Order: sequence, then C-alpha cells, then structure tokens
Amino acid sequence: MAEFTTGEAVSLQLPIARIPIRAAAFAIDLLLQLVLGVLLLTVIVAVLFQLEPDGAWIDVAALVTMITVVAGYPIVSETLMRGQTVGKLALGLRVVRSDGGPIDFRHALTRGLAAALVDFWNLGGFGFVAVVTSLCSPRARRVGDILAGTVVVSDRAPIPVPALAVAPPWLVDWVARLDLSGLTEELALPVRQYLTRYSDLTPQVQVNLGTALVIAVCEQLRVVAPPGYPPLQILGAIIGERQRRTLPPPRLPFWPMPAPMAVPPAPVTGRPIV
Repeated sequence: MAEFTTGEAVSLQLPIARIPIRAAAFAIDLLLQLVLGVLLLTVIVAVLFQLEPDGAWIDVAALVTMITVVAGYPIVSETLMRGQTVGKLALGLRVVRSDGGPIDFRHALTRGLAAALVDFWNLGGFGFVAVVTSLCSPRARRVGDILAGTVVVSDRAPIPVPALAVAPPWLVDWVARLDLSGLTEELALPVRQYLTRYSDLTPQVQVNLGTALVIAVCEQLRVVAPPGYPPLQILGAIIGERQRRTLPPPRLPFWPMPAPMAVPPAPVTGRPIV
C-alpha cells in the first residue's frame, strides 16, 4: 500500500502492483502484440508485393510494424482505456498519476517511448532495466513511470473512502465569502499535508507550522484570519470550502478535526494568528 494525496487534499491508500503481477500482465500484452504485429506485417507485405517493391521496402515495412506495435500499442491502449491495456485489464491493474489521478496521452506517450527505448527493448535488455528500477523503487516504478510521474496500482482491491476536510460551523460564513482562486497548488499542498498529518505532529509543531501556514495562506488570499481560532480550524475551513467548490457532492467523511461544538469556542486571548 502507498499513500496518495490527490489534487484536493484527498488522502488515499492504494495497493501498489509489484513485479510478478505486472510481468504476467506484460506477458499477455506481449502475446497480443505479437499477434497484431504478424497480422499487420502480413497485410503490409501483401500490399507491397502487389506493387513489386525491392527488398528494402520489406525491411522498412518490418521496422515500421515493429515500432508501431511495440510503442503504439501501449500508448493507444493506456490513453483510450484510461491507464489500462488488455493485460492490465485482465489482471486488475491500472496506471495512475503520482497523485492517484487518471493519466492522459502525455503520460501514456512517455511510458510507451520509455518502454521501447529504455525499459524493455533497445537499451532495456529485454526487461532487465525495468526489473532493476522497479526493485529499487518503493512504489515499483520503472524508468517510464519515473519520467511520466505515474504508478501502477491494483484497482480490484477495496479502496477506502477518502477523508475530506470540513469547515467548523462558526467559520462557514467567513470562508464562504472568500475568493479562493488565488490559493496556488504550491501552497495548498503543504496545507493538505499538515491537515492529514496533524495528529502525528507534536503540539509545538502543530502550533508553529499551522500558524506559518495560516499567515502564508491569508497573505496569498489577501484576507485577515479571524482572530482567536486555532490554525487547524482556519486551514480546515479554507481547504474544506475549496473542496466543496471543486469536488462533486456528496462525500462526507472528514479529516480528523475537533468535533463541532454547538457554539463557537471562546476566542483565545493574546496575540492573534495574523
């Protein structure tokens, strides 16, 4: 299992696909590629013989067929099937981005070219490079995965419901009036990580890091944080509202935050957060 933090602070634990099952999926795809290659080459050669070409054209046809099948098959399959090939589909595997999201053509193209040039063929020693890099990677990533920013996971194992942030009732009106478009992903990521790992932090880090994040977020949004409330509630309210505006409803599990109270807590005396 590996932890993925998606684009909107959703923390997921997904099972990583290891070498044995990936090798089995690769064998299925390889068999299918051989069949497609033979069929494609047969058609091309039949057409060329009708034109009475010389032997050089046959060599070109064989090279084009090999490149099309070796690189084109995984690229087209993973693009159209959202991270799957026939082999991966048969064994319940899927390629996802490093944040757990679906891949697109760019990711599939990078993985396909890396597989043809580095991981398996050409410089790959018939898969030697892919096996070595997968063994050395905590997430079993080959070179193509590293370059594309992807991970191969099992999509048949039960995936826990992701935990989402929720705004405390006494901050709902304040955060609903904010323009959150100015909050960049570069700052939202450490805020999400702070919220998901809050219970593992020491009290001093909870306060110091949370205060620093509140200051940075409020400066970026050009607002003043409501005084007297702990950083956990302010940051949770902002991220929760950001999720509410972005993610499709309804998904109600929360991040571990203090249970909502019937009335707002008394403001903390002393210097405000910002």
